[in-house]
Amino acid sequence: MIDHASIPVRDLAAAVRFYTRVLTQLGYAKLVERPDTAGFGKRYPEFWLNLRADLVPGPVNPGAHVALRAVSEEAVRAFHAAALEMGGLSDGEPGPRPAAMTTYYGAFIRDLDGNKIEAVSFPRS
Repeated sequence: MIDHASIPVRDLAAAVRFYTRVLTQLGYAKLVERPDTAGFGKRYPEFWLNLRADLVPGPVNPGAHVALRAVSEEAVRAFHAAALEMGGLSDGEPGPRPAAMTTYYGAFIRDLDGNKIEAVSFPRS
């Protein structure tokens, strides 16, 4: 099981503003902020932003992303909308996604640094 994930950002203050708005939709809050890092989570920091001021933009699709659990399809839609409002890009509109084990509801965004982040909600059974 994965405990936490971190992503690089060029401008920590801008990334904190972006993710404070976007992750609120998933029930996350900023729990830690230090000069070069910030951690978001529900009870402890699960998602970290790490300042890399010299970060060179990567390829359009490096093949990696972080998926964060949402409590509902509505939360997935709110996550996606908030990201677009804050200057992020859509990399997959909210909707059903076929997966290996089940179909889930998800949306993909690109943050201000091009990191690919997904919000997912699984059907209740």
